[in-house]
Amino acid sequence: MATTKPSELRHELLWGQMHALTVISQLGSFTKAAQRLGLSKAAVSQRIAELEKALGQQLVHRTTRAVRLSEAGRELVEQTEASFAHITRTLGVTRDAVGQPRGLLRVTAPVALGRQHVAPLLASFFQRYPEIRIELDLSDRLQPLAQEGFDLAVRHTSSPPDSHVAVKLCSSRALLLAAPAYLAAHGEPRHPEELASHACLPYLRPGPAQWLFEKRGQRLRVPVQGPLRAGNSEILRDAALAGLGLALLPDFSAGPALRSGALVEVLSDWKPVGFFGDAIYAIHPWSSTTPRPLKLLIEHLRQHLSAGF
Repeated sequence: MATTKPSELRHELLWGQMHALTVISQLGSFTKAAQRLGLSKAAVSQRIAELEKALGQQLVHRTTRAVRLSEAGRELVEQTEASFAHITRTLGVTRDAVGQPRGLLRVTAPVALGRQHVAPLLASFFQRYPEIRIELDLSDRLQPLAQEGFDLAVRHTSSPPDSHVAVKLCSSRALLLAAPAYLAAHGEPRHPEELASHACLPYLRPGPAQWLFEKRGQRLRVPVQGPLRAGNSEILRDAALAGLGLALLPDFSAGPALRSGALVEVLSDWKPVGFFGDAIYAIHPWSSTTPRPLKLLIEHLRQHLSAGF
């Protein structure tokens, strides 16, 4: 019977430790690496300590604020990262080829879009694919997918990143809206310049509030002000419904109120530009093979959102 040399056995036993190092390199955090690997933070720290002891070199510099790889650590990751990625893709393809699609998908989406349109579609998705699990993170902060460990981002944008795969789910547009009671009390503006004398409800962004409109090639930037600025379209929609002023909203937040007549469109012959994206995209990191659960989720979202809002 053939015997395994001690050195070869040791290298085989260190594969898990080396994989943990590549994940730390990608995510820049022991905590996030532990979440990705399904381990405790202490277990990940132990794996790195074992790898450093076996190699006789420090691979990770840890401080209270940051984690960074040493030169030896970076070199080891550069030599092994592609191999681990290839193994992961191969295992995924083999697993997806038979039986029910299964696995964990980590998804991020903006708060309002996620609450109103992504989350409600998950129940029917789970009914069709009960072996797939989803972690849904709702945040209006744009997060790097690979660094944060997300498999998919649902984004409201006009320019999806060239470095990722972007599947258009549906078109979207911005609308200037007000409650009929507000317009009855204060009059309806007929030109963007008249907004200076109205109560407006701008989205909370750095700098003074300004809205940009376009009509037949003419662009007009209008400073606006009012009783409320907020970083969430649902809050601004509800403020407009309460008659507090005019709000510039994405159609996915305004649709039901617009259809019911609770809000009406103002300055419909002027197009708001440069504020919200003109489409909803499903965006994921490029890979030579897309895992089947990810394909199925994207197609499920596209089927249900393709008609728009």
